[in-house]
Amino acid sequence: MTNQRISTIEADVVVVGAGPAGIHAALAAGRGGAKTVIIERYGFAGGMSTAALVYPWMTFHTTEGKQVIKGTAQEMIERLMAINASPGHVRDTCGFVHTITPYHPEVYKVLAVEMLREAGVRMLFHSFVDSVEVTDDHIQSVTLTSKSGRIELKAKVFVDTTGDADLAYLSGAPCLQGREGDHLTQPMTMKFRMRGVDLDKVKSYILQHPDEFYRKTPIAELPDLYLSAVQGFYKHWKEADLPIKRDQVLFFSGPEEDEVLVNMTRIQGLDGTNVEDLTLAEELGRKQVLMVAEFMTKSLPGFEKASISQVGAQIGIRESRRIEGQYTLEMGDVVEGKRFSDVIARSGYPIDVHAPSDNGVIVSWVGGDGAYDIPYRCLLPKKIDNLLVGGRCISTSHEALGTTRLSPSCMATGQAAGTAAAIAVMHKLTPQDVPISLLQEKLQEQGAILFGDVCDGQHD
Repeated sequence: MTNQRISTIEADVVVVGAGPAGIHAALAAGRGGAKTVIIERYGFAGGMSTAALVYPWMTFHTTEGKQVIKGTAQEMIERLMAINASPGHVRDTCGFVHTITPYHPEVYKVLAVEMLREAGVRMLFHSFVDSVEVTDDHIQSVTLTSKSGRIELKAKVFVDTTGDADLAYLSGAPCLQGREGDHLTQPMTMKFRMRGVDLDKVKSYILQHPDEFYRKTPIAELPDLYLSAVQGFYKHWKEADLPIKRDQVLFFSGPEEDEVLVNMTRIQGLDGTNVEDLTLAEELGRKQVLMVAEFMTKSLPGFEKASISQVGAQIGIRESRRIEGQYTLEMGDVVEGKRFSDVIARSGYPIDVHAPSDNGVIVSWVGGDGAYDIPYRCLLPKKIDNLLVGGRCISTSHEALGTTRLSPSCMATGQAAGTAAAIAVMHKLTPQDVPISLLQEKLQEQGAILFGDVCDGQHD
């Protein structure tokens, strides 16, 4: 057995995970003046948005069409729009939310890296954190496994944007998983794309058979709208009687004009933090992809000449570990549209819990002004004093995770975590001691929407 020499890198802020939350955390930390390193296990950025084909981004708006998430996420969308890689915010034609945001994932991969470079962020891709050194509830360093050997990263502040709370878990911070009782999580989904779809034919069928589609589909407006999303084909799905526990067809258009992203496979009862469960989920998910694609080409109008063009590099994870933070966002906070004095982000996406063990989806709508606050305390674990969390693994209940897990919310909490990390470094504070008024001021300077100052969304 050979002895591997460990090289050492020192930074102010280390961000673990370059998904939607991690990109915006590192961007904020780098722009905030902190020497920042971001770690990513794949050879590209984007996380679930690129590796698992999570598409489109939904949603930046309330159900009434008021934009409540902006900041660096909106900046990125505008830069994608400038290079014809996104149409921006468009109406959701299945009617579940007001807007969705299509984007070209391959262009997104390039733009994300470009923006990180501009912010002076050092990127270490093809790297995986496998150990954490902790002294007196303070992370001293993390160690990576990589092609070039073991690498130790020392930093003042660490940000966990792994989606699975990997860094928090390895550091000994308290974590939760799944729903209370049996700890089952929302199902995993292997997403895939199909080309050769005649979307005009699909739209024509919807207009002729509106009762076969989701009740909130904007049928009256549909002739004049870009067909961005389709939810329904209830009769076709029921007749197919496939061994997949779901009750409808769901797909989203783009990025190409004859292309759709299919969100229909469902793998239940497996643990997204268990390597053997993940291995089985990949196998089952890919088998379901072939099954669903065959059903669509044989049964759905407009799909007669369609074929699979892409399958996710990995299965999509809706829920796994999350931290037990200084505050746990609850279902009641969301449906009430609750306000918090330490707000660092808002969201208008409803609670959307895919059943861990049966066919349905449990939906709870947001009250108040149509959006709820995410407090800073949800980003702070109970135990480790120099760790922040952004994205899917912030502190929520199983039910509230059904809204905070969505990509725009992850971008917003990531931006908040990175901004707080930079403030902590610059002012020699722990994240717990960052003045909330200063954090909120910095976030608003970056374009974040706080304090209920919703604005009219500019979308097609």
